[in-house]
Amino acid sequence: MPITLPETLPAFDVLSQEGVMVMSPDRAAHQDIRPLRIGLLNLMPKKIQTENQFARLIGATPLQIDFQLIRMSEHQTRNTAAEHMEAFYRPFQEVKAEKFDGLIITGAPIEHLPFEEVSYWDELLEVMDWTQTHVHSTFGVCWGGMAMAYHFHGLKKHMLDAKAFGCFRHLNLAPASPYLRGFSDDFVIPVSRWTEMKQAEVDGAEGLRTLLGSDEVGPCLIEDRCHRALYIFNHFEYDSGTLKEEYDRDVSNGTPINVPMNYYPDDDPSRQPLNRWRSHAHLLYGNWINEIYQSTPFDLARIGSADDSV
Repeated sequence: MPITLPETLPAFDVLSQEGVMVMSPDRAAHQDIRPLRIGLLNLMPKKIQTENQFARLIGATPLQIDFQLIRMSEHQTRNTAAEHMEAFYRPFQEVKAEKFDGLIITGAPIEHLPFEEVSYWDELLEVMDWTQTHVHSTFGVCWGGMAMAYHFHGLKKHMLDAKAFGCFRHLNLAPASPYLRGFSDDFVIPVSRWTEMKQAEVDGAEGLRTLLGSDEVGPCLIEDRCHRALYIFNHFEYDSGTLKEEYDRDVSNGTPINVPMNYYPDDDPSRQPLNRWRSHAHLLYGNWINEIYQSTPFDLARIGSADDSV
């Protein structure tokens, strides 16, 4: 089954050309199926690129997905046209009365700031608390996952001496987890961050379980059953060229940056990087969507009630 997107959203044509099944809202309305309502709270500056990345992954499942784009209510982006935001996004304050089967909270390039100094932190606190009554399963990505771990468990993010940047090998620490069906024992994941979570602190937090981790860059994927959430600190959703774009941008700006590790063949930036994480990206998000489908109430009104669990 397809993902439902407005026909004028750039992702509609991008995914169609890639062979992903997409459907207009009008056509979806004539199918006798309850689609899964998945929201994307997009905190990234390049909104369209991020929309494409996540829509590609959740649109590859055999289920119909009603994909909703959400933004912070007061924060104004400087990197995406106002017309695009007006046409396709709704502010959180407009959607908070609604219920969702799933919500993705993206990362944001504000790692250097303490959480409380982020301009929209108060509203994000409201969002995270809202997920406990209005969202069946939440997926926090990179800074978004760190923010959730901090809010619900008091886990701090720690600044790194140098940016963790490149493709790093990770271990499958929980092969029996339904979120890791089909996963290899080890694999590479793109990493791009200046902060980390400490495994010892994760282990000391009640109710958290590390599913994926790396000896080089620490915990990656954490399950928080009490809050019906997953936190991932790295970037399965990245396109083949995303790390290259970040590297080229920093070089162009004169920002000190190392060549992303284990990314270019022979670590040579003049060569075309190869995507070595795409299959596991589809596995993870497909497994997440499947777990939502298997456990979410058919009646959306029951989401967040006492008998709603994953």
